Amino acid sequence: MNKKVLVTVGIIAIVILAGLIGFLAYQLNSAKKERDEILEQFSYEKEQMEQNKTQLEQDYVTLSNDLEGFSLQVNNDSILKKLNNEQKRVQLLLEELRTTKATNVKRINELKNELSTVRKVLTYYIAQVDSLNKANTQLKTENVEVNRKFQEASRRVDTLSLRNENLTEKVMRAAQLEARNIAVELQTKNGKKTTRLSRADVVKISFTISKNITANVGEKTVYIRIVNPNKDVLFTKSSDTFFYENKNIVYSAKKNFEYSGIETSQTVYWTVNETLIKGSYRVDIFVDSHLIGSADFSLPK
Repeated sequence: MNKKVLVTVGIIAIVILAGLIGFLAYQLNSAKKERDEILEQFSYEKEQMEQNKTQLEQDYVTLSNDLEGFSLQVNNDSILKKLNNEQKRVQLLLEELRTTKATNVKRINELKNELSTVRKVLTYYIAQVDSLNKANTQLKTENVEVNRKFQEASRRVDTLSLRNENLTEKVMRAAQLEARNIAVELQTKNGKKTTRLSRADVVKISFTISKNITANVGEKTVYIRIVNPNKDVLFTKSSDTFFYENKNIVYSAKKNFEYSGIETSQTVYWTVNETLIKGSYRVDIFVDSHLIGSADFSLPK
């Protein structure tokens, strides 16, 4: 092959290579734009869920105020007792709503339905009071106004329901547990607390798993990983592993427990089988292949 042919082939190869590079750059830029759009959409949807929850809280407050105001106008003891019970129910639901995460779409929808149910009950009571006080024109007018407010609340709830149904398809339904109040202490073999590394036979890890009514209930396993100052995980056997983020990793200790959706306190022990060194440690807690809590602690002596 002569020199002219070699030069021509080289030029063609360079042109093809340049075209491939340009195409790959275009594809990379398109992927970045698509990722940015997804992130922006997720941020918007999260904000919408927060706004929906805030609006639902306001509707509950309005309903509670309306209940209280309406109760002041009722002279029938039987109906008044039922109204007071409904008002207590609304207050309990409102407190639960305030502690429910905005991303918990399932429970938000349930609370929305509870609000609608209370509204229907109150509509029924309003009709009863109205029939008992036909001679009182002013009271009848006020009852109609209360009914109008509940109708408005119902329309707002229906709007929230439609929005949440659209968001539900795009939100993760799986509920993750959360560990808090994590405490670590050293103990001797007799179960007495100690601060001396040379006397430590057991590491005691205590924590609380928060209430989560959307989490799957039943028997679960909690895995503990204790990381020493050298970033090494303390473990008994190399075969003591569990699955996390697509791989098996070693754990220090584990415990089976029954979870029913309510807050529960747990304690896990790790028997010391190597020399502990002073410095900063970290304990990581895992349930259902999720890291549910971490805490740093120091061993000074």
